[in-house]
Amino acid sequence: MYDFLSGLSVLEVSSFVASPTVGLYCGQFGAEVIRVDHKEGGLDYDRYMLADNGRSLAWENLNRAKKSVALDLRSGEGRELCVELANAVGQCVTNLPERSFLSHAAMAKAREDMISVRIMGWHDGRQAMDFTVNAASGYPLMTGPADWDPETAPPVNQLVPAWDFLTGAYCAFTLLAALRHRDATGEGAEIRVPLGDVAIGTLANSGTIAEMLFRGGDRERLGNAIWGAFGSDMITRDGVRFMVAALTAKQWHGIVEAFGLSDEIAALEAELGVRFAAGDTPRFQHRDRLLGLFQSVAGQHDYAELEKRMAAAGTTYERYRTPYEAAQDPQLVGDNPLFGRTPDNPSGFDYPVARSFANMPDKPRGEPQRAPYLGEHTEQVLADTLRLSSGAIGKLIDSGIAAPSDEAHDYSKTRIMP
Repeated sequence: MYDFLSGLSVLEVSSFVASPTVGLYCGQFGAEVIRVDHKEGGLDYDRYMLADNGRSLAWENLNRAKKSVALDLRSGEGRELCVELANAVGQCVTNLPERSFLSHAAMAKAREDMISVRIMGWHDGRQAMDFTVNAASGYPLMTGPADWDPETAPPVNQLVPAWDFLTGAYCAFTLLAALRHRDATGEGAEIRVPLGDVAIGTLANSGTIAEMLFRGGDRERLGNAIWGAFGSDMITRDGVRFMVAALTAKQWHGIVEAFGLSDEIAALEAELGVRFAAGDTPRFQHRDRLLGLFQSVAGQHDYAELEKRMAAAGTTYERYRTPYEAAQDPQLVGDNPLFGRTPDNPSGFDYPVARSFANMPDKPRGEPQRAPYLGEHTEQVLADTLRLSSGAIGKLIDSGIAAPSDEAHDYSKTRIMP
C-alpha cells in the first residue's frame, strides 16, 4: 500500500466486480474505503469459488484494505444510515440504480458538494453485465480459429471480465478528477459511467469502429495471430506452445536472429517484392508464409534450446501456461515483488496476494491488506464517522438495523461447497 490518498474516505455500496474494483484501487493507495453491505451479505458475498469455510475467494480479493459495515438495507432505518454515511464521507461509489434510496439527489440533499460515481449497465437504463456487454461489442465473433466457417462458427467469450475491471479503473480516475475539481471550485459532481459505454467507447478509441465502417464489413478470424502485425503461437518439437510478437523493428530482428532465418527471409522478400523490416504491413499481409518458416524451425527444436536463443536475441515471447501453472510460477508470482502474503484471510487460506500494480522504486509498496469480515467495522465506523454513542450503536445492533462482524459464523454449514 502507498499513502498517496491518506486522509481520503470513500463510501462504497456495491457488488460484483466493477464497483468493488474502484474501492480496491483507492484502498491500495491509502484511502479509507468503507464498504456497506446488507447485513446478510451483498449479492456477491458468496460468489464461487468458496473456500473450505464457505467464504468467497473472489469477494475476499476484491475487498482488501476496506472497512466493512453491515446494515439492514431492506429497512428504512438502515437505508437512512447509509445515506448519512455518504453525507458524512462526501464521496460515494455505487452500482445501485439511480432510482434507489442511494440516488445522487438523496445523498446531495444534505451536502451540496457531494460526489457520486455510479456504475450503470447501458446509457439508456437497460441492465447489463460484463459478458452481455462483451457479446454486444462484437469481439467474441472476431476470436477463434481462422479456419472456422464464418456462417456457423460460435462466438468465443473471454474468461476475464475485462470490461468490469476497465470500468472500475476508469471510475477510480473519474472520482479523483471530481475530487480535484471540488478542491478547486467547491462543487460536487454526479458521475454516471455505463459499463456498455466503456465497452463500445473502447471500440471507438481503438479504431475498431472506424475500421469496420471503412472496410464495410467484419474482420476475419485470425486464430492466435496478432491483428495488423506479425505474431502468433507456435509449437516446439517437444510439444511446448509459445507466443511470439514482432511489432517493432527490434522485435522483428530479434525473432529472425533467434530462429536463424536471415537467408530464408531474404529469399521470401525477393520473391514477394517486399521488405519485412519496413513495418507491420508487409509482415501482416504475408503472415501465413512467415509463420510457416518460423514454425518449421520451432518444430525442429525443444523449447529449452529455442528459449535460450530467443532470450539471447531479445525476442519478445512467452510460453503458454495454465492458470494453475502461472499461480505457481516463480518468475510470475513467487519471486515477483508485486506479491505479498496475508495469512489471516477470512477464508482461512494462505496464498500470494497482489499489492498495487504501480511500482514506485523510491517508496516501499508495503504489505497487502486482508479483506474484512462482513460487518467487522460496523461499530467503529458508526462511532467515528457518524459520531454515534455506544448506546445508540448497541440499540441499532439489538434491533437488527446494524450487524457486527460475522467472523464467528461458519458458512461451510450453510453454503453449497465445491
